[in-house]
Amino acid sequence: MTTSTSATAATYGYQDLDRLLAHMTGDEKHGPAATSTLDAIWVLYDRVLNVSPATADDPARDRFLLSKGHGPMAYYAVLAAKGFFPESLLADFGSYGSPLGHHPDRTLVPGAEISSGSLGHGLPLAVGSALGLRAQGLTGSKVWVLIGDAELDEGSNHEAIAYAGPTGLQQLHTLVIDNSSATHGWPGGIASRFTAAGWSAVTVDGRDHDALYEAFTAPHPGRARAVVARVESSS
Repeated sequence: MTTSTSATAATYGYQDLDRLLAHMTGDEKHGPAATSTLDAIWVLYDRVLNVSPATADDPARDRFLLSKGHGPMAYYAVLAAKGFFPESLLADFGSYGSPLGHHPDRTLVPGAEISSGSLGHGLPLAVGSALGLRAQGLTGSKVWVLIGDAELDEGSNHEAIAYAGPTGLQQLHTLVIDNSSATHGWPGGIASRFTAAGWSAVTVDGRDHDALYEAFTAPHPGRARAVVARVESSS
């Protein structure tokens, strides 16, 4: 992970996110992919994740992995709002020499845990991260991965779901942004795919901050957790 440049970065609130997003232009085709994730990412960083610019390299930190790496503008806006890097970086988003690319690069973006953009990799990486933490005895650290509903078209995710359930990876949390963009869908809804594999899973309104917080923090002893956040958008 890169070292945070937060020494010169201000911190902001949810009301500032639209303004921060407005700095980033040139990837409007992926705008819905960003706006559909904004509320869920904000609630995680504002109220749930045990990570900050000061603890970004702490082995005991929580990890957030953005598997839905296309359209990362909401992710960048939240990182800037939380002081991981200065707001001034946002205006150069996607330009030559900017650390903020159209897909996040973990070696360039302060606070980013993985490089992403090729869909279907984030959940398997999160499984490996949870296993690694457990092997090191860091059982208090949580791993969160955000995937899109269309990513469930990728077979690698189903292998990860099938493995994590019986393994009892309690530290693993998957946030699925469901904006009805999947090709196939799942009988009974996305949450049923996880519960069938032994996960704890729930579906909530992806714009309701209190509902998201309750779903994110609900106990799930001995089981991996999946939160499906429904939003009225498409990407």
